[in-house]
Amino acid sequence: MAEQEYSESDLPQGTPTREIGRHLAVTAGIAALLATVLTAWRPASLDPAELVGQLLAIGGPEAPAAEPAEGLAQGAERLPIGVVAGHSGLHPDSGLADPGAVCDDGLTELQVNTAVAELVMRGLESAGLEAVQLEEWDPRLTGFRGLALISIHADSCQPINETATGYKITTALDTAVPDRSQRLVACVADRYGRATGMRFHPNSVTLDMTEYHSFYEIHSQTPAAIIEVGFLFLDRSFLTRNPDLAARGIVEGLLCYVNNEPATLPLESPPG
Repeated sequence: MAEQEYSESDLPQGTPTREIGRHLAVTAGIAALLATVLTAWRPASLDPAELVGQLLAIGGPEAPAAEPAEGLAQGAERLPIGVVAGHSGLHPDSGLADPGAVCDDGLTELQVNTAVAELVMRGLESAGLEAVQLEEWDPRLTGFRGLALISIHADSCQPINETATGYKITTALDTAVPDRSQRLVACVADRYGRATGMRFHPNSVTLDMTEYHSFYEIHSQTPAAIIEVGFLFLDRSFLTRNPDLAARGIVEGLLCYVNNEPATLPLESPPG
């Protein structure tokens, strides 16, 4: 992008020479910033060989212009992506493990969540992103400051009806960063559907999802989402045999968000 040229006639009469220099410096700085943003706006792949360098996670294009006072110096921070394996770890109140949904033959939601979360971690790290895997009630969630946070869960193991198949994703009803949170949801919803071919049905999002506890524990500037990767009844075969595809959809969604790639929240797709 060419730099805009100014002459003294473009400035108010009586503008001192030092003011002209300041205008030129500001213009050059804006041009350099736009060039950097446009260069970073490119599709990404799970294949590390197709990635050019590492992605610097310093807040994203929609982050506030200035860091909060308690943050590190602006531009020097490398924020991680938090990946929660739903129901992992011990519940702080009972001290017991919570396996989530449990199928009649012993398959648990926790097993599915953990398998997908570990593959998501590997995918993000292969893409050059810093990531941290967290447990459901991990004390590190309190005030967690990250580029994004995604919590991975699976839906019921009970037969409901023929439409109880597919995925859903949402963010908090009340968030300090609604634009970034909604863009995170749109990116992951879009890329997950493409990678898995599964049905998207946002109309079955529950209050437990929109009021998910971690949304209110993490730092207010961290965009977050919770995804139900499928139903343990009708989607069991896919979730147990193809956790790599589920993970790929989530990773590509996170890369879509990081790289500011275009994404549209899918419409609810019909069953079948």
